[in-house]
Amino acid sequence: MRKVFVDVTAVFSKEGILVPISFVWEDGERYEVDKILDCRNAASLKAGGCGVRYTCRVCGKETFLFLEDNRWFMEGK
Repeated sequence: MRKVFVDVTAVFSKEGILVPISFVWEDGERYEVDKILDCRNAASLKAGGCGVRYTCRVCGKETFLFLEDNRWFMEGK
């Protein structure tokens, strides 16, 4: 696996929590985040790196979105 850096649109909730709402994959396709299932500090065991890991539901599938040093990445093949 490798890191795929992605552009993310995110908002701050009224509680001050950063919430990603969509991202652009490396092919230019934009995907909406249907739901945030979990958010915690964690490492990407497949692609390396660590930071805040968002467990998201996107198009009915569970995936991880990481925020590491002010850059967003996902695990790609």
